[in-house]
Amino acid sequence: MLVETFNPFNQLAISALFAAVPILLFLLCLTVFKMKGIHAALLNLGVTFLIAFFVFKLPIGEATGSVLQGVIQGIFPIGYIIVMAIWLYKISVQSGKFDILRGSIAGISQDQRIQLLLIGFSFNAFLEGAAGFGVPIAICAVLLVSLGFNPLQAAMLCLIANGASGAFGAIGIPVGIVDTFHLEGVSAMDVSVMTALTFPIINFTIPFLLIWLLDGFKGIKEIFPAILVTSVTYTASQAAITIFLGPELADIIPSLLAMGSLALFLKKWQPKQIFLLNGQPAKVEKHSLSEVIKSWSPFYLLTIFILIWSLPAFKGLFAEGGVLAASVIKFVIPGSSISIALDLIGATGTAILLANLTTIATTKGISFSEGFDLWKTSIKEFYLPIIMICAIIGIAKLMTYGGLTTALGEAVATTGIAFPLLSPILGWIGVFMTGSVVNNNTLFAPIQSTAGHIIGTNPSLLVSANTAGGVMAKLVSPQSIAIATAAVGQTGNEAALTKMTLKYSFGLLAFVSVWTFILSFLVS
Repeated sequence: MLVETFNPFNQLAISALFAAVPILLFLLCLTVFKMKGIHAALLNLGVTFLIAFFVFKLPIGEATGSVLQGVIQGIFPIGYIIVMAIWLYKISVQSGKFDILRGSIAGISQDQRIQLLLIGFSFNAFLEGAAGFGVPIAICAVLLVSLGFNPLQAAMLCLIANGASGAFGAIGIPVGIVDTFHLEGVSAMDVSVMTALTFPIINFTIPFLLIWLLDGFKGIKEIFPAILVTSVTYTASQAAITIFLGPELADIIPSLLAMGSLALFLKKWQPKQIFLLNGQPAKVEKHSLSEVIKSWSPFYLLTIFILIWSLPAFKGLFAEGGVLAASVIKFVIPGSSISIALDLIGATGTAILLANLTTIATTKGISFSEGFDLWKTSIKEFYLPIIMICAIIGIAKLMTYGGLTTALGEAVATTGIAFPLLSPILGWIGVFMTGSVVNNNTLFAPIQSTAGHIIGTNPSLLVSANTAGGVMAKLVSPQSIAIATAAVGQTGNEAALTKMTLKYSFGLLAFVSVWTFILSFLVS
């Protein structure tokens, strides 16, 4: 906070009301006024700037510096990661590896309940971790439809399955972004650890829920061993990774392990009754083992490079006094006291960049010139979402440095010990309106942290609850619904799909809210 007081009116309710204007206006722009996200974000950036400057008396230099810091961090490291992740996916598709990869998964079993576990749950989680931003729902829903699933049913199942992976999409950005706010006593690693108190319960349950939705309790009974292998492998490995490594690989490695474990298990076990929705198995092209291994190579490389970049010893190279500390560009934004640190080599995006270049260099089906064209295409397709993220981070920075976040935190903290019960609901609202767990944490993580310090609840727990509540909104956010219906050729049936998923979104949100309230008394 770079202002003299967070309560310029000496009345907390009035100060908090002014502080809430950016958030309330943002929600109105998206719902009542039906504005595009990019327009709503830019408009609210301007409004927040005026409120921070005129009402909360944030000096003009600091206000400008806040926005510039948000823009820089939106581009690097966030935008950098997004473009690199999408570029890797496009390289995989262009080279033909992705088609073989999909076929290798679909061909493991003809039982469509097993295919749902492999594609709708595990592969969905893998794509969420590798790319995010709607890619997993679109691809997995289409793939399930090609295997005989009803279009809206496939979309619904993929949306619900995404509840197990949405917190760590696009190389863990929703949690990793917490480090850009420099919150007191809260880091991305702290939040990552806290997610291991909630998500294992959700992750373990969702595969059972998916099979129940497809084939009832009979289906659960008939393929119980396969569901158990998937649930236990994914849940245990993600919990271990979030506790010991952090958010970056929390979707990628568990999903690979779940698919691999289930595939190996199915070599020894198959359900007695093969479940087919249409009575006939879909035709799946067969590929040799060497082709399958090569098709996965972009993602093997991605995992290896990110694992190296995640090692404490590697990170230590760029820390103060480290061998490569000089490679970190540090400067203070002119006219302000706000500093910037750009870790060009140690950034996660650089790990993905190396995976991309290595993939192109070792793949016959794509040249560097074609790869470069795909990179330009990735930028063209995602520059607007990145600008939107830059604007939202700019809003968050203005609110933090201008004292608006503190005012809101003080206000919501008046609910006292009941606030942890409401904390995930705030996250749910954020994602429902913005369509992004990243944007949700950008807007509300500082408020959750501030409230936690005030009421004496672990602030990392509340930021984790904000993330978990937000993930449950991805099941029904207008952005997710639009992507899912368009992917399966059901544009115009958004209301029907929303109705199909809404009760599961609310049910999971209710669990997260009650569970967070219980944890608030147990976690110090």
